Amino acid sequence: VETSAITVGAVISACGKGDEWERALRFLRMAESKVEPGTRTFNAAISACEKSGKWQSALHVFRMMTQSKAELSVITFNAAMSTCEKGGQWQAALQLFTLMTRCMVESDTISFSAAISACEKGGEWENALHVYRMMAESKCEPNTITFNAAISACEKGG
Repeated sequence: VETSAITVGAVISACGKGDEWERALRFLRMAESKVEPGTRTFNAAISACEKSGKWQSALHVFRMMTQSKAELSVITFNAAMSTCEKGGQWQAALQLFTLMTRCMVESDTISFSAAISACEKGGEWENALHVYRMMAESKCEPNTITFNAAISACEKGG
């Protein structure tokens, strides 16, 4: 059976759905010698880490991706930020959010919500409101998750 980027991505995605993040990363490393992983493949690996709450591994895959020819996408950033948010890493989430702009990747509602939620979980209500204000200035529409995270951040801030 010939290894292709599509096959690699499908296997990694299946591993992620089965909570087998370590197997997904092993397969990614193994497959790198045979195919050039693309955006979808890296995104699947980051998502596998996200589902298991492995923020350090997700950031490692993100760094691997930045060193490859794969294009960083809004999905890439959102998955990485969401992993950081779930892992209580608000600073890393905000760094990724800032990097999105530098990489000319347009933030969407999920991006803003992940950054606000990360700040909320870290007790950083001022940063959460700053990101919310940025969202208001952009063309993104907040959703229930955005509003709840911003309200919760303010609640925790006193």
